[in-house]
Amino acid sequence: MTSVIARYDALVAAGELRPDPDQRAAAVRLDQLQHDLEATPARGSTLWKLLRKQPEPPRGLYMWGGVGRGKSMLMDLFFDTVHVQRKKRAHFHEFMLDVHARLAEARKSESGDPIPPVVESLAEEARLLCFDEMVVNNMADAAIMSRLFTGLLEKRVTIVTTSNREPDELYKNGLNRQLFLPFIDLIKAKLDVMTLNGPVDYRRDRLGDSKLWHVPNGPEATRALSEAFFRLTDFSVEDRAKVPSEEIVVQGGRTMHVPKSLKGVAVFSFKRLCVEARGAPDYLAIARKYHTVIIVGIPVLGPEKRNEAARFVTLIDSLYEYKVKLLASADAEPMRLYPEGDGAFEFERTVSRLMEMQSDDYLALGHGPK
Repeated sequence: MTSVIARYDALVAAGELRPDPDQRAAAVRLDQLQHDLEATPARGSTLWKLLRKQPEPPRGLYMWGGVGRGKSMLMDLFFDTVHVQRKKRAHFHEFMLDVHARLAEARKSESGDPIPPVVESLAEEARLLCFDEMVVNNMADAAIMSRLFTGLLEKRVTIVTTSNREPDELYKNGLNRQLFLPFIDLIKAKLDVMTLNGPVDYRRDRLGDSKLWHVPNGPEATRALSEAFFRLTDFSVEDRAKVPSEEIVVQGGRTMHVPKSLKGVAVFSFKRLCVEARGAPDYLAIARKYHTVIIVGIPVLGPEKRNEAARFVTLIDSLYEYKVKLLASADAEPMRLYPEGDGAFEFERTVSRLMEMQSDDYLALGHGPK
């Protein structure tokens, strides 16, 4: 049976990953967790019922470090490798949106505390919960997280999460932070905390000195963006025909087709994003889901494309809010994208953001709202 550490070492041996002591230490810990999970009977299983005393559930893991240090890559390896029937992986923000929706339904159907039934339903769905990019930005999340995760751990759910922040920095300076402090204590008591904070930003390193904004649209720009996509995702150029697509859920339960999606990188055409009828919920779903977005075919805009320009402004606002990395091909540089006419003045803020999004300071930021 394949193990996490065997797969990690194979990637290093093949030259797809650089040797990195912090990454390997995390891979070793995830390898042990894989073994423990696969050896532990699932709650309610026949073997579990036969045991006189149920063993303690495997201890989870909190991996934190700067952007591009390999946290998501390690999570990919672990989640794909571990053989557990009931497992679930989600971006942390999406998970909390789902939790609040479940709490709202529980309040409608029950008169008591809504948290226990939500905990019970989540524990029935997964004995392993994996979260990308744990971050807490609002009081609604902060107020319930201690009770929610205490309940999940009591139900023998194992939790693995990544974050750009060490536990003590979560929800720092947040409103009524004292309500959140028990959650920090819970993390440090119930999960192993590991740091991946080496000197190399592998995601930025893969881009090298590559241009992010390519002018004009055409075969050369498309080729450059394609090469950037394969560098960012470690996907073989020979397998370009096999790049997966996916459907993402937008607010209200609608789905949106993503033509190319791999390892947090998505590729779209301008037409799909801004000519078709889209709105802020679509763009926010993209911004939450992907750390890097590639857009091809951006035209010169103007009053005759006012609707497309308005959607583009909303799109860039959403990507900027979540510090998404943007690569694009266009018929003009940002300063000349909306050269004149009604709406040009309002477009200036978008130009400023497009310029900032190409700066080293912006590229060094972690994915997520600030």
